[in-house]
Amino acid sequence: QVQLVESGGGLVQAGGSMKLACVVSGGTFRTTGMGWFRQAPGKEREWVAAVGWSGTTTYYQDSVKARFTISKDNTKNTAFLQMDRLKPEDTAVYYCAAYSQALSSGTFYYRVADKYDAWGQGTQVTVSS
Repeated sequence: QVQLVESGGGLVQAGGSMKLACVVSGGTFRTTGMGWFRQAPGKEREWVAAVGWSGTTTYYQDSVKARFTISKDNTKNTAFLQMDRLKPEDTAVYYCAAYSQALSSGTFYYRVADKYDAWGQGTQVTVSS
C-alpha cells in the first residue's frame, strides 16, 4: 500500500518562499508520477503541478508557472514543491498525490485528481499580505 506524508507547510509573508516535501512509502516510486494539488477555504481542490515518473518532465498551472518548481528524488522516495514569490492567493491546504501507473499505462493525466491512486494528508500553507 502506498502511503504519502507531506511536510514543510506553515506561515510565510507575501514574496517569501517555502518548500514542501512528500515522502512516499510502498509502491515503486521511480516509476510513479507525482502531483501537487491545493484546496483553499470555500473552494474546490485544484491541480497545481506535476512531474512525470522519470522526473524530467514537469507541468504547472498557469498561476504558479515561473514561481513554483516541482521535482522528485528517486533516491529518497520524495517529491518536492519549491514555492517562491508566494502570494496571499496561494494560501491553501496542499496535497501531494501519487500516480503509480504513469509508466506502466503510458499515460499521465496529471490534471485529473481521480487518476491519482494515493494521497497525503495535506499541509497548510498560509501566505500573509
